[in-house]
Amino acid sequence: MRIAVIGAGMAGLSCADGLVHTGHEVTVLDKGRGPGGRMSTRRVATPAGEIALDHGAQYFTARSPGFRQQVDAWAAQGVVASWPLPDPAAWIGTPGMNAVIKAMAAGRDVRWRVQVERIERDGDGWRLHAGGDVLDGFDAVVLAIPAEQAVPFLSLHDFTMAREAMLARSQPCWTALFAFDRVLPGSADMIRDTGNIGWAVRNACRPGRAGDAEVEGWVVQARPEWSQAHLEDDADSVAQALLAELADALGAPVPQPTVSMGHRWRYAMSAGLGHGALWNAGLRMGVCGDWLLGPRVECAWLSGQQLARAMVEETRLSA
Repeated sequence: MRIAVIGAGMAGLSCADGLVHTGHEVTVLDKGRGPGGRMSTRRVATPAGEIALDHGAQYFTARSPGFRQQVDAWAAQGVVASWPLPDPAAWIGTPGMNAVIKAMAAGRDVRWRVQVERIERDGDGWRLHAGGDVLDGFDAVVLAIPAEQAVPFLSLHDFTMAREAMLARSQPCWTALFAFDRVLPGSADMIRDTGNIGWAVRNACRPGRAGDAEVEGWVVQARPEWSQAHLEDDADSVAQALLAELADALGAPVPQPTVSMGHRWRYAMSAGLGHGALWNAGLRMGVCGDWLLGPRVECAWLSGQQLARAMVEETRLSA
């Protein structure tokens, strides 16, 4: 089959891997400027030099046999490293979290800066509309995007899947990125569940960030409840509020940062519906993502793999 996968995150690329390895032709489309998504790394210029800050997922664990095997392969490529500080089973992308997505996208037909606005049936296949472009000739389509973004597509073609997507609710997360011209007070490299902070980390303690050691960088993520309450606030005011929270958590004043910015993740984390993946064999339309399974990077990968297996099995049975 010739298959379109909408969304080049962990789930979409995992699904693409499973399909390509069994001989299918896959085109992956993503509205982003490049690899990352919720595993993004942002390079920030500071007076002391450039620093790379991971402002999405901070780490991931590997507990299932299949994902452990995949992580071992990434480790052999040098794109991940063990990071036991937050969890003995934790891993982190190197030199940035987006290194994992870059590795998965390499060698695949991934097209960035393509925002699919509409999908429609084209005989027995699918036609996609993106801006002024029309992409057709696809035998199947996969939605690997947050549930809230999948609903408008699904509601026109499969109300059962649309209803499931409507049941999924993602929690938002405001993230602040800071750079300082001196090391902050206190010995803490990591802060969890303190005040309105859900997570904060000193960048230099993360594996593969040695080149950034001359710049004191911090990533601060707000609790979901605080993020929801301030969802429509402007990024600068959020960054200032989280800077004050960081000072409170460290128990000492902090200097004025040389760089301060906020980033809003509207769809940061979903509890998961426990479905794994959804596949309509009659329409040849599928959905995968962490919102279908659970709130971890591993769940997104497993969901993509599960959908690919369902699609491959359907192709085998109909052959």
